[in-house]
Amino acid sequence: MTAPITPRDIRAALIARGEIAIVDLRDEAAFATGHPLFASQLPPGRIAIEAANRFPRKDAPIVLYDNGEGLTDAAAERFCALGYSDVRRLDGGLRAWADAGYELFEDVNSYSKAFGELVEHRRGTPSLAAPEVQALIDGQADIAILDARRFDEFNTMALPGGISVPGAELVLRAATIAPDPDTTIIVNCAGRTRSIVGAQSLINAGLPNRIVALRNGTIGWTLAGQTLDHGREQRFPDVGPGDAEAARHRARNVAYRAGVKQVDTFELAALAADASRTLYRFDVRTPEEYAAGHLPGFLSAPGGQLVQETDHFAPVRGARIVLAEDAGGARADMTGSWLAQLGWEVYVLAAAAEGNETGNPHAIPPRGPEGRYRRPYEGTDNPAAAMQAYLDWEYGLVDQLARDGTHGFFVI
Repeated sequence: MTAPITPRDIRAALIARGEIAIVDLRDEAAFATGHPLFASQLPPGRIAIEAANRFPRKDAPIVLYDNGEGLTDAAAERFCALGYSDVRRLDGGLRAWADAGYELFEDVNSYSKAFGELVEHRRGTPSLAAPEVQALIDGQADIAILDARRFDEFNTMALPGGISVPGAELVLRAATIAPDPDTTIIVNCAGRTRSIVGAQSLINAGLPNRIVALRNGTIGWTLAGQTLDHGREQRFPDVGPGDAEAARHRARNVAYRAGVKQVDTFELAALAADASRTLYRFDVRTPEEYAAGHLPGFLSAPGGQLVQETDHFAPVRGARIVLAEDAGGARADMTGSWLAQLGWEVYVLAAAAEGNETGNPHAIPPRGPEGRYRRPYEGTDNPAAAMQAYLDWEYGLVDQLARDGTHGFFVI
């Protein structure tokens, strides 16, 4: 039987910033009912498919738990069969964590969402309610609506006049889309996190425009009884050399303030040779750019989604992260600035991400619908009560972070 580890020992490892991966073996729908802040979700049937990319160091500490379903022993055997050597089980499972008085966080990507709420709380990120934005649209005001979600989410439902500019693209593309400093830039997502982080990215980068988030995203828009577009195709434009260079300088300054370091290929090799530390390597460009050519060993993780879904991409808390994109680009630096504030040791590769490897950007094959948690902000047919409950939950995350006390986040 796998050796046990207590909730107190896990908390101590998190406080000490040591490497540890806390893995919830339940289906995503069960995971969303409550889990430790830094837990990631991985059902036993996906271990052989996902483990190599999500847990790249075979001797990193991995803690498995369930909630009495009896999943841990078989899952531990699967990890050990793949060569993992430090696999333990949470003694007493999820119930023991709760009985110890430690916080349980609901939903998915919880710590990224909690961080977004902390950003707004600390920085006062400005926002407009849905009726205020609708009034600007109706009045043909000088505005640009930038949707920070993945393109498929944007295409499903979007604000009238919106443009798809996934999160990491914002600082790179915003000045091209809104060259007049008198244009108000409105950043939206489906709920709150990507709106807040996206708007604050542009503010941190020092763009001269008035910049606001759409308060509560498309959820707030829907609850206000306003109509969304469906099937929009408007994507961000190409960026000229002048705008790209200005964005690079802005992003580098923000990354410097957050403590992000730049490395060359020699220094990257030294990081990769350190067998005592987990190293994640992510290419933060668009999936299309990644598929056309990328550096060996780098996985596709578009920057906005990497910040939104950090628990999925990098479940080993305390690991190192290296980001790559176009040489001298803005996307890796801006992504790195947020990951650093989330408590990660982050490096940006000062070289072009284009390489001689091509192919599918989805290094981890997508999961099926089995056991999936239906997000209250996706699709077009969610009950109003579920959407409002989700917003109420998000508003409570700052207080829950304070009660939990393990996060180590900071806000520049």
